[in-house]
Amino acid sequence: MQVPLIQLQCGVNSYDWGKVGKESAAAKYAAATESNQFSIENEKPYAELWMGTHPSLPSKDVETQRSLLDLIQDNKALMSPKISEKYGEKLPFLFKILSIRKALSIQAHPNKKLAEQLHAKDPKNYPDDNHKPEMTIAVTPFDGLCGFRPLKEISHFLATVPPLRKLIGEDAAKEFEEAVSSRETSASVEDTQRNKKALQAAFSALVTKDKSAIATAAKELVASAEKEGENFAGGGGPSNGGKELADLVVRLNRQFEGDVGLFVLFYLNYVKLEVGEAMFLKADDIHAYLSGDIIECMASSDNVVRAGFTPKFQDIPTLTSMLTYSYAPISDQKMNPVDYPYVTLNRTAYSSSSSAILYDPPIEEFSVVKTELNGKGAKATFEPIDGPSVIICTAGSGSISVGSKTKRMKAGYVFFVGATAECILESDSESFTTFKAFCELSGKESASGTS
Repeated sequence: MQVPLIQLQCGVNSYDWGKVGKESAAAKYAAATESNQFSIENEKPYAELWMGTHPSLPSKDVETQRSLLDLIQDNKALMSPKISEKYGEKLPFLFKILSIRKALSIQAHPNKKLAEQLHAKDPKNYPDDNHKPEMTIAVTPFDGLCGFRPLKEISHFLATVPPLRKLIGEDAAKEFEEAVSSRETSASVEDTQRNKKALQAAFSALVTKDKSAIATAAKELVASAEKEGENFAGGGGPSNGGKELADLVVRLNRQFEGDVGLFVLFYLNYVKLEVGEAMFLKADDIHAYLSGDIIECMASSDNVVRAGFTPKFQDIPTLTSMLTYSYAPISDQKMNPVDYPYVTLNRTAYSSSSSAILYDPPIEEFSVVKTELNGKGAKATFEPIDGPSVIICTAGSGSISVGSKTKRMKAGYVFFVGATAECILESDSESFTTFKAFCELSGKESASGTS
């Protein structure tokens, strides 16, 4: 059998929200692979680099130009027989680099059962039958809207943002406030279900308003944000200051003037991630990424249910009925990465504070290891795992070795490593950074990295 180390040629998507030209990390990484025959156009937005077997943008073997999907279907040992059987001879995860210049749609991804129903009913807008839990790791500073805020914060904004209260209606606002009053943080099952039902009603009252009413209210909202500054929204809630929210409203209105998303942000956590910080989003969790470069890993799906900040197809009835309406501070979605225990650092790596950090969400399709090797000659030897890996270099340069095969790595190079193969990374620069997505159904990689 051939040595299971394959350099990949990966495609990049051009969506309007992507960073433009060489500002886009996704574009720069795609252009790094010499055989890609891809050149960056200075005025074109580049949004996503895809690494995997998803049919919308499948990766190829640089040397043979065969798709990775063909290769792993021809040789089940590359994935491991158990993973090949469970996931239909496809890579269980889709690995991406996102370069975000402006807001992505307010969206959620369906769970497995709903994905099957939506795909059967509307394959044009829902192109596959899989769920799409996903993990985001910041490569540069990132901000986004993720998950519903604690209920007290939403009540605060209904009381201190007059255009929001007027838009959803006094009756809907009062019903929400009365339903959750004194129960906002109750842990009882009965109170939680009641709170979720109230949140669903208040959220639905907003996103189902007609566009003319939203546009009128948005003008008033933006005027207040521009005028009030730090006093906007009653000085903000405990999570975000008034000026921070005012600036956010003005910024998003420049991108999507008069959009319902300007009001949705008062329902959702506004989160900022520093480099290396991460969060996990379950299927049916609402979110909207706003800016930054990120590593994203997800179950292999391209299903998106949208409602705001987008000219694309919006399916508001499906979105409002599918959401879990879980509410919590953003700290509940941030991950706590841990040291990856199944790697050996050589003396040079150890003495230079090199690291291998595991991001391990509570699902079996994927985990990610970030490796930083500081200094020339720093080396990390990864023990074999019973599953496939995809590795991208995001900074610096070095080499990757599997068995008798050694390949050079630099920023943008992507490699597939087959199951049961020891993998060695070695730096030939001052700092060599890689991210490895992998799947192993049981065993060593079960350590939890969620908070």
